[in-house]
Amino acid sequence: MPATEPLCHLVGISPTKLTKEENIILEVELFTRICEELKEGFKAKYKDYFRIMKCSAEMENAMMEASFVRCVINDILSTEEYTLDGIACYTQTPEEVVYELAMGWNTSPSAVLLRKIVELHRSVRRDLYDAMMKKISATILTPEDA
Repeated sequence: MPATEPLCHLVGISPTKLTKEENIILEVELFTRICEELKEGFKAKYKDYFRIMKCSAEMENAMMEASFVRCVINDILSTEEYTLDGIACYTQTPEEVVYELAMGWNTSPSAVLLRKIVELHRSVRRDLYDAMMKKISATILTPEDA
């Protein structure tokens, strides 16, 4: 498995310019924003379902929160670049655990596993992440930061 690339590289910030604490805070902030952007994208994909089910915004958010990992894994699988076994191998996780996540039976993976799954998703959906990072960069970087 390749080493996890710092997310700050994606927005053009050198981690050497920040303290260890600042790097941790920035990485958490970027990861949180990426997850929120992904949830919004998945929510848009299922908007007809939510409309038919007459879900409130709170219900939509709760459903997306509960099925977030499942959606990410299924999106990886839809590219046909990885199988469940391949995802398990990449994340160094038992295939049964990945299967439970993909089926929605386990909705709360560890932070480390979630990070590895999102990292893999980023590798198979580069265009999506490039667009997200441009959007995120525009909201967190000011002219003097660039």
